[in-house]
Amino acid sequence: MTAPHPLLVVILGPTASGKTSLSLFLAEQLRGEIVSCDSVAVYREFEIGTAKPALADRQRIPHHLIDVVSPTEPGSRPMTAGDYARLARQALQEIHSRGNLPIVVGGTGLYLRAVLEGLFVGPPRSEELRTRLRDRADKRGAAYLHRILQRLDPKAAAAIHANDAPKVIRALEVSLSARRPMTGLWEQGRDPLQGFRILRVGLNPNREALYQRINHRAAEMFQHGLVEETRELIARYGLGAGPLASLGYSQAAELIAGKITLEQAVAAAQQGHRNYAKRQMTWFRREPDVTWYQGFGDDQKIQSDIVRLVEAKQK
Repeated sequence: MTAPHPLLVVILGPTASGKTSLSLFLAEQLRGEIVSCDSVAVYREFEIGTAKPALADRQRIPHHLIDVVSPTEPGSRPMTAGDYARLARQALQEIHSRGNLPIVVGGTGLYLRAVLEGLFVGPPRSEELRTRLRDRADKRGAAYLHRILQRLDPKAAAAIHANDAPKVIRALEVSLSARRPMTGLWEQGRDPLQGFRILRVGLNPNREALYQRINHRAAEMFQHGLVEETRELIARYGLGAGPLASLGYSQAAELIAGKITLEQAVAAAQQGHRNYAKRQMTWFRREPDVTWYQGFGDDQKIQSDIVRLVEAKQK
């Protein structure tokens, strides 16, 4: 009789739902190592606006795929979902080889799907088309391209923030080159993760309570130096650095440029994060076989229930 495949735990949920707290608790209780699934946390030097786990927690519990690449220079290639998937799958195998439990903490739905379900073989890169799309974004803004993506590929648009110009441009490039939605191509020729039994647990807290947490956390980022950090990053890398288009940093950059006030920047960041939480839940509800918990990841009962669930699955 062959031994069962090792277990892989995946924690899903919107921003500020307590995924980090839950992952740390599970890792401590179950000898786990954490694989971050966040498209901004992969970049070094982006700290305050990414809500990365505290350095002390990262030193206490092994973490993977945090601070693994330098911020992108203007015109250079950002980390793609394919890049992330290759690194994450390598980390999963290494964690298993040590006899530990891999715990993927998923906030970026596209990256998570790339790890678990594999990537499609897309059309060749078109630098000409990409240049035209970049020019259009420069002239009319990333939100304009995002509206086009909503018409061509609503599912991709739901997963990509309107300000994330590199990802919007890539999705449009694929959809236009292939003459069909990028997400439709995902259904063909993918390479699902092999060798693990996947346990997906999801956090779905009360929406009003979640929004209160989101508002508080966004305000705290500005209080704790987000504007100063953004100013230093702009001076070092220029406004073309991809992660500066992400939530929090983009509003801080507008504040630095004198386009909005501090009050407006905080309010815009709060609204952006609330909208992002909606899009995350729309995406994660399509994930198969998720065991959902109606609360936050720092709730002791939820933590204990999930430990028991994981232990039962490991037997």
